[in-house]
Amino acid sequence: MPQLTPDSLVFMGVAGSGKSTLAAAVAALIGRPWLEGDDFHSAANRLKMAQGQALTTADRADWLACLSEQLQVQAKPVLLTCSALRRAYRDQLRQAAPGLRFAFLDIDKAEAGHRVAARGRHFFSASLVDSQFETLESPVGEPGVLRLDALRPLPELSAQVGDWLRQASHPA
Repeated sequence: MPQLTPDSLVFMGVAGSGKSTLAAAVAALIGRPWLEGDDFHSAANRLKMAQGQALTTADRADWLACLSEQLQVQAKPVLLTCSALRRAYRDQLRQAAPGLRFAFLDIDKAEAGHRVAARGRHFFSASLVDSQFETLESPVGEPGVLRLDALRPLPELSAQVGDWLRQASHPA
């Protein structure tokens, strides 16, 4: 079996797209550690989102700096979940980890809203889904990005990501 690319990978997209679910499945499939980006939000950011207030670029600055640092200190390539909604956010992460790849979970607003509302105990308010779509700058066309249909079955998505990471290491 071909080796995996030595690059770290960010699972990105709006809230409810399935970033954490897919990251956990791929981590189990390929044996890489994964970091839950939500775990690195400040208490103030969590409270703001729980109250239905969208984060600003300024609110996200320390969070993105922390995630960038996490990418730099890892001894081996990791999987990371991060909304990475704007190109500038993705570029900041790329600077921290040259070769960084992104798996973009593409989903429509209605389905994302449904999924977020069904979560139950999570700090992210379902009322923020609209703001996520307003902030999103699609990464399609950027280098090192795999667009995934977030509505496809989890095993199919996991296989797609695993195949993509192997193909990236050994292009045809």
